[in-house]
Amino acid sequence: MGGRLDGKIAIVTGAGRGIGAAIARLFVAEGARVAIAERDEATGTAIAASLGASACFVPTDVADPASVAAMAAEVARVFGVADILINNAGINVFGDPLATTDDAWRRCMSVDLDGVWHCCRAVLPGMLVAGRGAIVNIASVHSFKIIAGCFPYPVAKHAVVGLTRALAIEYAARGIRVNAIAPGLIDTPIAIEFWATFDDPAAERLRGEALHPPKRIGRPEEVAMTALFLASDEAPFINAETIVIDGGRSALYHD
Repeated sequence: MGGRLDGKIAIVTGAGRGIGAAIARLFVAEGARVAIAERDEATGTAIAASLGASACFVPTDVADPASVAAMAAEVARVFGVADILINNAGINVFGDPLATTDDAWRRCMSVDLDGVWHCCRAVLPGMLVAGRGAIVNIASVHSFKIIAGCFPYPVAKHAVVGLTRALAIEYAARGIRVNAIAPGLIDTPIAIEFWATFDDPAAERLRGEALHPPKRIGRPEEVAMTALFLASDEAPFINAETIVIDGGRSALYHD
């Protein structure tokens, strides 16, 4: 029995850990060849090595257009033109709006928004020539809901949904689908690092779990399964959509 991505070539940014690593692992298991487009050489190399000949590590800083262009060219050289792009790389920049420095604003936007556009711009020409392609942008529940003290992160994530919809409509008639996933609280290194900023990280984690209807938080593999569906040929008429993965938390009016 074949894999759901047999013959596909995928780029996954920020695939050195967390959600990106889970997506890369699942895609390889389903038959894809995967480029680990990661800034951290140690984690990127390790994930690629663990996946064997079906994966390669390509050092990538999504905030740098030249780095992204070089990544796309290297993937085309090693594997061929990408059929799938997963824009997963991101950073948390949280703070009070009026206390946010210009540098903090630029750091957030350069990775969480500009990085998505840089990667889309780099792979779309090849997809358009091929007449097919699937792009999945990892947005966030912050794309729709605001938590005080998290500025400017939700600004960037709102814009990612807008970018997703704009590109999806622009290129739909030419065989390209662009969708997004909006994860809630997921058990990733970024979440663990956030909990570590509190006096009692374990208690903060438990508080987060209690907020969700299933009384737990999500797992990276659960986000990966949705990315697989959207990137596969099983979702040919899903376009310009954002799927929320938060256990139903955002449906609550109040606790």
